[in-house]
Amino acid sequence: MAALTASLAAPDIRHAKRLVVKIGSALLVDRKTGLKHDWLSALALDVVEAKARGTDVVLVSSGSIALGRKVLNLGTGVLTLEQSQAAAAVGQIRLARAYEEVLAPHGITTAQVLVTLEDTEDRRRYLNSRATMETLLGLGVVPIVNENDTVATDEIRFGDNDRLAAQIAVTVGADQLILLSDVDGFYTANPKEDPGATRFDVVEQITPEIEAMAGDPISGMSKGGMKTKLLAAKTAVAGGCAMAIMEGSTLRPLKALAEGATRTWFVSAADPQVARKRWINAMKPRGELVLDAGAVTALRAGKSLLPAGVTKVTGSFGRGEPVAILSPEGVVLGKGLVRYTSAEARKIAGHRSGEIEAILGYQGRAALVHRDDMVV
Repeated sequence: MAALTASLAAPDIRHAKRLVVKIGSALLVDRKTGLKHDWLSALALDVVEAKARGTDVVLVSSGSIALGRKVLNLGTGVLTLEQSQAAAAVGQIRLARAYEEVLAPHGITTAQVLVTLEDTEDRRRYLNSRATMETLLGLGVVPIVNENDTVATDEIRFGDNDRLAAQIAVTVGADQLILLSDVDGFYTANPKEDPGATRFDVVEQITPEIEAMAGDPISGMSKGGMKTKLLAAKTAVAGGCAMAIMEGSTLRPLKALAEGATRTWFVSAADPQVARKRWINAMKPRGELVLDAGAVTALRAGKSLLPAGVTKVTGSFGRGEPVAILSPEGVVLGKGLVRYTSAEARKIAGHRSGEIEAILGYQGRAALVHRDDMVV
């Protein structure tokens, strides 16, 4: 197969610091026999190996509807929206249990995280998702993320876990995203229909010509065709995350990728953290936080902004919205995504984090602006 010559080298999965892996339904579930236990057990070994290298791992897994429809004997035809939601409700618990059963024997704790695209697009929900995922990863947990199909009606009709995986990759600051699919890369045309189609090894830029090459889904179980994979690649690359598309049915697919398996990489010249900082810096502030001298020193040392270091709050903003961070003299030091509303911030400004619950009536987060959500 011909490949695109790229000046940027293809990433090495063995060097990933934080890895997101998307697993398609067709890889995980057989229409006749149900869950593919052997394949999942082999994937668990890949996760164990990645964790042993010090890589944080997040799994974005399709399969809940496919598993549920098997249990409910709903056949192979097109499901109604209500049947899809019912199948998802039944399948989600089995999907989470399956991952727990293959990873627990290796000493790896799993967590089920159900989200929708809306959760990653709304700033308040985004901050909640990010904080939860960061805490889980910090504790060594492998989150198993799936779309919340029991409530996300639009996502069931039109959504896909390719884009969700890309959103999750950006949310957690992953440097690599792997889409385990039913094709071994991105082609100039659908290889099942065009024998002359050629595969790209590395794609540096998603041009209109590249987009025009995308086709329709090949698998009858998968909603995500090449068009959705390109949308996922756009999101990932913009967030500083490289993305690979590879055929995942082989046992130990991540091991195969490390050893040179056929794939297509969409590469990014940016670092995930740098890309995130640029994104925050481009936002228009909705308010201002004026700091005391001690808080300024703490921020310049890489610390988060605590309420105790804030002397004044101006503007009207909601949780998760951008604010400017000012020195005592009024000089703009940076920007950040605030974790409280403007009304709440005014109440807790100048107070210690331990006093937040008594002031607001609930236990809030210690930082007013976390260092990961700040550009200084």
